[in-house]
Amino acid sequence: MLWFAGPMFISNLLQTSYQFVDSLWVGNLLGADALAALSLSNPITFAVLSFMIGINGTTLTILSQHKGQGDEAGIRKSLNAFVVILGSLSIVLGLAGFFGTDALLRLIGAPEELLPMARTYLQINFIGIVFLLGYNFISTVLRALGDSRTPLRIVLAAVILNIILDPLFIAGFGWGMAGAGYATVAAQGAAFLFGLYLCIRGRRVPFTRPTIPERRYAQAVLRLGLPGGFQMVAISSGQVVIMSVVTSFGASVVAGFGAAQRIQSIIMIPAQTLGSAVNSMAGQNIGAGKWPRVTAISRTGLVFIAVTSLLLSTLVVLGAEPLIRMFVSDAATVAYGTAYLRITAYFYLFLGVNFVLNGIVRSAGAMFQVLILNIISFWVLRYPLVYLFAEWFGELGIAWGYAVSLVISSAIVTMYYLYGNWREAKIYTE
Repeated sequence: MLWFAGPMFISNLLQTSYQFVDSLWVGNLLGADALAALSLSNPITFAVLSFMIGINGTTLTILSQHKGQGDEAGIRKSLNAFVVILGSLSIVLGLAGFFGTDALLRLIGAPEELLPMARTYLQINFIGIVFLLGYNFISTVLRALGDSRTPLRIVLAAVILNIILDPLFIAGFGWGMAGAGYATVAAQGAAFLFGLYLCIRGRRVPFTRPTIPERRYAQAVLRLGLPGGFQMVAISSGQVVIMSVVTSFGASVVAGFGAAQRIQSIIMIPAQTLGSAVNSMAGQNIGAGKWPRVTAISRTGLVFIAVTSLLLSTLVVLGAEPLIRMFVSDAATVAYGTAYLRITAYFYLFLGVNFVLNGIVRSAGAMFQVLILNIISFWVLRYPLVYLFAEWFGELGIAWGYAVSLVISSAIVTMYYLYGNWREAKIYTE
């Protein structure tokens, strides 16, 4: 697991650095209002793209089971179905997001003074949606087939380019918030082309010229992919409505929350990595019929996430204020961001349990069950608790509501893992 997950961890760390680097440059070069606008933009971008990302994540389950079975024809035909379906949907979502930017921003109650900057950044990101999904798809396919090192090379190239272009476009060319968006899209486009080059040159993935997919494989992609997409929509839309609670407390709280979320995105990387690693590893073993290994993978993943979460949480509690000050210097913003991090830090362990056990359940093809678990986590627990705690305790209630929801949702996921029927799921119905 360490051998396989290590490159994935570094890749995810680099992937997260896109928004991390954007936030650093925007906050320091353009100020707290610009950082707040960026904070408003990111959950919307994720909400719109998450449907596609969720379908893309289904490749880990389908392709890893084919890999475990030694079914090369199944891998090729499934790949073709994914390419056709994801490619078509990415174009539709990109156009819808571009023209619906203002409506989305107003939906979450974006302050009027932040609207122009948030709109600019969002629309540029929607233009590059095909690149973002394209290189993520290539990386996911490689991991499903057991290669976690090539995706690291792809992401590394993109991040280096983004680091170079961000200050150049933002300040050097004087493009401001638009420069941050253009730098990110250019880096994602480069990653996509570089990934295609590596796959074609090294024949690492059996891509073929896209054709109308066979019904059996298209049905599997849609039957598993749609719940996978909707579970990501449940997560990301939950984050959007939580942002509507945050915006009610003003720009300083929005900026502080945004900076804390950037730190949180780093803390979550081990959990996200292990969730994907156990999905791929367990999927291959389920395909090969080796269920005792699936249990061993689950236990190992939980041990790893417990150790890493507790270590990272301690570091965050000790360094919360200087971490927030990396993004912004406004006193009120720093105070709120610091308090938020210190309250939530030790609860990330429970978030890690969710990622690992959901990854195991997904590996069997139980996508609808994971969708229900995520709806409970975000809509039955997280948003209502954040809203209620914010009403009772003010802006710090946002952090306490979030923390309590993680504890309850991890208990529910654990009970389903132990006693649910996810082991009976199949990727094909015929």
